Amino acid sequence: MLLKKLQLKTIDYKLMLTMCFLFFFTSIISAQEIIKDTVIKKPVEIPSGQKQKIDGIIATVGDYIVLDSDIDKGYLEITAQGGSTKDITRCQMLGKLLEDKLYAHQAIQDSIVVSDAEVRSMMDDRLNYMIQQVGDINKVVAYYKKNSVEEFKTYFADILKEQKLASEMTKKIVDAVEITPEEVRNFFKKIPKDELPTFGAEMEVAQIVVEPKVSAEDEQKVKDRLNAIRKDVLEGSSFATKAVLYSQDPGSSPNGGFYKMTRKTPFVKEFKDVAFSLGEGEVSEPFKTTFGYHIIIVEKIKGQEVELRHILIAPTVSETALKDAKERIINIRNKIVNKEITFAEAARTESDEKETRANGGTLVNPNTQDTRFELTKMDPTLYSQVSNLADNEVSQPLLNTDDKGKKTYKLITITNRIDSHTADYAKDYTKIKELALKEKQISTIAKWFDTKIKDTYIKIIGEYRDCNFVYNWLKK
Repeated sequence: MLLKKLQLKTIDYKLMLTMCFLFFFTSIISAQEIIKDTVIKKPVEIPSGQKQKIDGIIATVGDYIVLDSDIDKGYLEITAQGGSTKDITRCQMLGKLLEDKLYAHQAIQDSIVVSDAEVRSMMDDRLNYMIQQVGDINKVVAYYKKNSVEEFKTYFADILKEQKLASEMTKKIVDAVEITPEEVRNFFKKIPKDELPTFGAEMEVAQIVVEPKVSAEDEQKVKDRLNAIRKDVLEGSSFATKAVLYSQDPGSSPNGGFYKMTRKTPFVKEFKDVAFSLGEGEVSEPFKTTFGYHIIIVEKIKGQEVELRHILIAPTVSETALKDAKERIINIRNKIVNKEITFAEAARTESDEKETRANGGTLVNPNTQDTRFELTKMDPTLYSQVSNLADNEVSQPLLNTDDKGKKTYKLITITNRIDSHTADYAKDYTKIKELALKEKQISTIAKWFDTKIKDTYIKIIGEYRDCNFVYNWLKK
């Protein structure tokens, strides 16, 4: 029953409604404005037996309001994406909106700050997506009944800021939750044997990576180019514009190279060392990381948090360097196949990948931080490289190009296979710990809602007072 209750609360309600609000649908309403009905080509699909109502305020949470049309817009967005609304009641939709409002309201009370730069970055991402879907920003503006792009951006910025506040508040609650080995053990013991989860087939994989050597001349060309960009910036050019034009970092280039980070943000050490050594407005000299060469400008420092922009340029790898790297990795493979050295020993002594060579080349699953990869959830590229390998077979040299265009050669081998099986405490501790932590996080969030609902002004009017909510919004 334990797992069934967990699924009922997280999947049937939470996850279903979260999916409903994917993309910008999560907080489609404005906190300060009553929105007129949107002009659409077909009527909103409302679940059978329910009438569409005249728009108006149906709920208040702290400083935020919820309109009746906000629920209708939620249904509209789901059907527009090809989804079904038949199993989602208006009460459930309202419950999700109330949760988002309380998160945002409490974030403000807790002095959580969302910067204009963050909102601009989110705005760029969302607008790019919307334009890809409909082909023209003016169609987006017309959909929201705004008179101009600027009016829409002002309106949408408030929505995005509310989204981010809710997200940061949720993160603050969840990140504070920790779980002990004893709690994990007790969680597992409470699960009836006939309700133990089944884990799919998995494998453990190791690799050896050889990087082509970049010549000193090619490295100097990159440093000279970055120094020229730095000089232009110091003379008044826009760093953000330069990042869009020249940076090879696909994750930040479209946003002008923008990142927000603390010392705990998972960036490479060299990058963080430079970022936290600069003052506001200061532009770094070119510096090297495993990704290439960077320059950074710090825009704002807020306590332990830094808002910055960066430009990444990687040196070009010559065909000669690629050929030399391939010959080197072929020699490594021959030594392993001829039993002169084990794969793990070769990884420790020959691999150029710092993250894996100390562990004999063993890969860590980025989603679970475990060494196991579930076959049905494995990265398609990695799966294609290992799917036809026998146990302990060493692949032929593989030319790999990452998302930044960096080329390397690698060898891959499967070190262990785990068949599909019922959960075992010793073998599956990491996964069981994750389940136990999720349950504790859900419980913590429920307690948080119980407490904050009591301390916050909340008003629900009309027939929505008859809803059977997950949380005690009516304070009964």
